[in-house]
Formats: sequence, C-alpha cells, structure tokens
Amino acid sequence: MVEEEFERQSRSDIQIISFLTEYLRASGGKRVRPALLLLSNYAVGGRAAEHNVIRMAAVMEFLHTATIVHDDIIDNAETRRNQPSVNSRFGNQTAVLMGDWLYMSAFETSLAERSLPILDILTAVTRKMTEGELIQLTLLGRADLSEEQYFDILKRKTAFLFSACCEIGAILGGCSASEQEALSDYGMNLGTAFQLIDDLLDFTATDDALGKPVGVDLLEGKLTLPLIYLLEEDESKRAAVQTVMREGSYEEWPRSLLTRATEQTGALDRARRRANEFAERAKNSLDCLPPSKYLDSLLSIPACMLEREC
Repeated sequence: MVEEEFERQSRSDIQIISFLTEYLRASGGKRVRPALLLLSNYAVGGRAAEHNVIRMAAVMEFLHTATIVHDDIIDNAETRRNQPSVNSRFGNQTAVLMGDWLYMSAFETSLAERSLPILDILTAVTRKMTEGELIQLTLLGRADLSEEQYFDILKRKTAFLFSACCEIGAILGGCSASEQEALSDYGMNLGTAFQLIDDLLDFTATDDALGKPVGVDLLEGKLTLPLIYLLEEDESKRAAVQTVMREGSYEEWPRSLLTRATEQTGALDRARRRANEFAERAKNSLDCLPPSKYLDSLLSIPACMLEREC
C-alpha cells in the first residue's frame, strides 16, 4: 500500500519529474522508515491501513529519498543501490531540483493532515538533517574528529528521521504522551544503531552487497567511529588516515591495511559494541507499550539491524 501511495504521490504533469520519480522508486530500498511509522501506529492501537497513515508513511519515504538525492550530489556519488545515482546520470542541476521537488511534495502532502504537531516534527527533522550535513561539511578532512562530534552529525543526519517516523506514527494512532515519548526514543536509538552498522559495513562489506562502493567515507574526508577508535588505540595510523583523506586515494595506504588495523586494535569490535548498546536502548524504550504482535515486531528490528550485511 505504501508503494502504491509513493507511486501516486510521484505523478506529475511534468514528464521529467514523472520519469525521475519512477527512476528513484524503481531503484528499490529497504523502506525501513515507512515500516516504522506503520508499526508504531499499530503498536499504540491505531489503524495503519487507513489512508492518512499510509499517506504519511509515503511522505517519510519522500523525505528520505530527497536526502539521498542531495547527499549524492554533495558526495559526488556515482552509484546508489547498484545503479547510477540521479546526479551521475542526469547531472547535478537536475538532481538538485529533483531533491527540492521531493521535499516540497512531502510537505504539501503532509499539510492534508492539518496537524501542527506533525508539521512541527517534519520541519524540525528537515532542519536537523540540513544542519547535520552542514556540520559534516565543515569538519571534512579532520582526523581529530571527536566521538561527540561524530554522534552529533549521525543523529542529525539519520537518527532524527527514524525518531520522527515512529513519533508521527504514534500521533496518528492516538497515543498517550508517554507512548509518544517512548516511540520517539526508540526511533532515535534505532536510527543511531542503524547508522553505526552502516559505518561498520564500509569496512566489512563488498561493493555488490552495499550497492555502492565501500571505503568511500574516508576518501570523502569523513572520519567514522571505527577510525576514531583506531586513532585512540594507535596514534601511528594518523598519518595514513590523513594521507588518504588529503589525496582521496588508497594508493599509498591500502584500504586493507586500515581495515586490518581496526580489527587488530579492537576498534571495529568497540564500534560494534556501541551499536549493540543503542539497539538495546531502543528495545528498553518500549517498556510502557501494551503487548501486541506489533510491539513484538518493533522489538525484533534492532537485532535484525545488527545482523544486516547490506
């Protein structure tokens, strides 16, 4: 139903827009964020099959897709989900405008709810995601990025949207204040664990599994948690990290060397433990929710997320 609604919201009298939205929709994706909205709605006694709930689930996927389009422009990414990114195939100008169209369409559709609390959440999360991108841009190429700075960027760029999906689903389901807070916290912790695993996969996965090149974070000047922990454990690797970021290449310092170093120093395991911590916090956030198969589904997601390989 969400897929049908996504397709419906993608329709436009302007041919290039219809073509691009279909290109993006057909590229697939996990649809994690709409699923979280629907499950959160059901978990508080809502009726997620109702059209307004399906509509808002599609809105959240629109927002997520818009961030992907803009992120790929900023990162000069050539592939996304095993196919050419919008910017690499159609150019940056088209991609910027397409991302803007997706954002505005998401907000236009959400206005149908006539809900100030939901609009407040949507505007806040959009602002947070933009702030996260700007903060990250100012810190690119910094080998002295702190763990605190890393988590600040992560939460703004990723976790706040997870939280918003859960919170909006709960609001549409007529939740209590405690249930709204619980699901907001759940989404925040789950989103943090999700991105931590994503950053770990940059070291452990393959290009085909991820649907995009691995090892690119460092080439783009982004220091992720495994490398932050590596530099805490082995200062001698700082020169290698700085060289790769400066040159945008693994020619002098092979990626395999840095991956092996994160394994040998325990940095990779340490980062994985942090992901486990946030996954556990996510589950603990839901203690106030009544028992149901939907709660069971929400409780099972953190473990699945920790085990994902793509």
